[in-house]
Amino acid sequence: MRLPTAPRAALTRLRRDAVFLLAGVSVQFLALLVLSVPWLVYSDTAMPLLGVLAAVALPLAALAAVSPAFTRMQRRRFKALLGIDIPGPARRGPELRYNLLVGPAIACGGAFVWFFALVVGLAASTVFTWSSLGGRLKFLPTAMAATYVTALGLALLALAYWLTGALVRLDIRAATALLGPDPAKELERRVEDLTERRAGTVDAADAERRRIERDLHDGAQQRLVSMAVNLGLAKATLGDLPEEARKVIDEAHREAKEAIEELNNLVRGLHPAVLDDRGLDAALSGVAARAALPVRLHVDITERPAPTVEAVAYFVVSESLANVTKHAQATGADVTVARTGDILRVVIADDGVGGADPAQGSGLTGLVGRVGSVDGTFDLSSPRGGPTVITVELPCVL
Repeated sequence: MRLPTAPRAALTRLRRDAVFLLAGVSVQFLALLVLSVPWLVYSDTAMPLLGVLAAVALPLAALAAVSPAFTRMQRRRFKALLGIDIPGPARRGPELRYNLLVGPAIACGGAFVWFFALVVGLAASTVFTWSSLGGRLKFLPTAMAATYVTALGLALLALAYWLTGALVRLDIRAATALLGPDPAKELERRVEDLTERRAGTVDAADAERRRIERDLHDGAQQRLVSMAVNLGLAKATLGDLPEEARKVIDEAHREAKEAIEELNNLVRGLHPAVLDDRGLDAALSGVAARAALPVRLHVDITERPAPTVEAVAYFVVSESLANVTKHAQATGADVTVARTGDILRVVIADDGVGGADPAQGSGLTGLVGRVGSVDGTFDLSSPRGGPTVITVELPCVL
């Protein structure tokens, strides 16, 4: 007969925790033995002060010398029995505190649970079973006494269940805190690791945008150009076509040219080739020249930043000028890009109506996300009535 799910899970947890504590007793047995031997040897003699100090210091020094081995065994115990991986390296002081103080104390608690709560509780709770095998016991003259012993055994088993869980949780906390690396250094390491992964992700995304730009430029764009040329030749040379056919060719030629223009804008928005070839100054000059309003551009970059940072700066200026054209009702804009040390500073200002708010969309949310992807800062000043000033600072090296 199978037990219900809850009791079966409780027994499984009790068995796991009890085995884990017993393994801890086994690991700490040598430490407890070493610490107790000098006191057993000198228990019947009057020990001088120097002997007392030696009885305490020498075992502790011996255990401190082999503490790294104890740490490795403890990590294997946690990994094998609980599936908890405690990373290294351990700090010397906390490691000694665990192996010389906390570990032995928890091991003594585990021994108490095993030999008093579990063993005695199991024996007492099953007194009716094993006493019936040999007749009535002398120390249990009545069935009522056996009932009391059984109740006591069940109480000890319940106590053992609670104590094993409490000791295991205490051991997990202590080992994680004392046998693991310095939390501050571990946090610093994780931040560095996440920063490197984030930079790799950003670089991969930028490389993918470049690939898409090349594929569009060398593939679909060239096909559209070829089709537009052929349609233009057909319109110029085939003069004897019916009027309906000429209208169809004219319409197809116009649609092809518009598609080429839209594709050109899409390619430039992904990653313009001039940005790789000639840098941010030339790429932004093209953006300013194509803008629908006058743009005064000033670029002062003595050393090119990282390609990903250049792409972010280009995107910020391009999207900001597009927003100015659509929403600001401005008569002009100023764009200033300058590098100071390892910081690339981009400022876009317009004389429009102001009132821009990233919470309302208008492309500003995308700008904030793109700037944040490289650990940059984004600042917007746009009071009602204008002017609007966007200030972005980007780290030149990722």
